[in-house]
Amino acid sequence: MEFKENPAIYIQIAEYVCEQILLKKWKLGDKIISIREMAIQIEVNPNTVQRAYDLLQQQNIITNKRGIGYFIEYDAMERILSFRKEQFIENELPVFLRNIFLLKMDFKDIKVMYDQFVKDNFKK
Repeated sequence: MEFKENPAIYIQIAEYVCEQILLKKWKLGDKIISIREMAIQIEVNPNTVQRAYDLLQQQNIITNKRGIGYFIEYDAMERILSFRKEQFIENELPVFLRNIFLLKMDFKDIKVMYDQFVKDNFKK
């Protein structure tokens, strides 16, 4: 996993977990990979993954069943959408809007590019 300078790495990990759920690669109710496995997989300190999982628990997206592992809440989808929207609006949207203004881009052209992106990447 490649990390950006901002936001903090643990938030990017939490966003990654949410993305896997939104893309339905990880199913509601399923067990997710352990802190140690995730740390090895994305090459970070386990404490960083722990912070990400703690954040997701605070958001009621995952739950820890002691001795068994972390599981995705069955009703997590709405919370994930809310969490991700909040993160996007706070961190990415201002940069996006600034660039649109500076580059004098038209929203109609952006809509065409967006539609093509979705077609190429998410529609089967």
